[in-house]
Amino acid sequence: MVGTAKKAAQGEDILLRHDADGICRLTLNRPQQYNALSEAMLDALQGALDEIAEDGSVRVVIVGGEGKAFCAGHDLKEMRANPRRDYYEHLFAKCGRMMTTMQRIPQPVIARVHGIAAAAGCQMVANADLAVASTEASFATSGIDVGLFCMTPGVALSRNLGRKRAFEMLFTGEFVSAEKAVDFGLVNYAVAAAELDEKTDALAGTVAAKSGAAVAAGKRVFYRQLEMGMEEAYGFAATEMACNMMFHDAGEGIDAFIGKRKPAWKHK
Repeated sequence: MVGTAKKAAQGEDILLRHDADGICRLTLNRPQQYNALSEAMLDALQGALDEIAEDGSVRVVIVGGEGKAFCAGHDLKEMRANPRRDYYEHLFAKCGRMMTTMQRIPQPVIARVHGIAAAAGCQMVANADLAVASTEASFATSGIDVGLFCMTPGVALSRNLGRKRAFEMLFTGEFVSAEKAVDFGLVNYAVAAAELDEKTDALAGTVAAKSGAAVAAGKRVFYRQLEMGMEEAYGFAATEMACNMMFHDAGEGIDAFIGKRKPAWKHK
């Protein structure tokens, strides 16, 4: 078990980390505040992700939450206690950096959503590479209900959902069910609460069993090519795939397939 990434002023652990079998579990631990993304929580997540990026023993990351909610978004009380534009710009930039880091670390990130994921919490789900939700979970970009359009969550939504689905969530602020979130493309699976850990762990285990080198390269190329036009994307992907073919694991994997045996990955 790895120690917590950050402690709140009172001394409680606001972010828990547990590593086992190549899977790192990060758990938001502000249950009384519905795991709101305070500055301290954002700092804790950023620090943990930065450490994970350099940790070759971690092959998959699962992000979850304690208590009733996955994450209710930004800490509105903290925000109202600092009513300055420069503070808000700093806060949203810090959140954007953490969200970007989730996609830039080499390991796939899976959101394990057991309860409410609202505003920046919904953004975290959309921003994750994969997501598994309990049928008791619900999702919303509800800033509009307090006069604040969820513009930064909209960045993640617009890259996961069709335009009209994204606007439906952003304009109305209404919660959607886990089943509807699957239909929207926000999460991969919606399962009964009792099956959430089993499904999440199975997905994480499947990914963790693949070549870590290939997964890391593929994740990097996937996000990079999204920023390109079609022709440029194909050119970039072709070059990167040729590089991937030179990996030890690619040769080993193909030889194992031909030889009808299980591959022995060099890079986990």
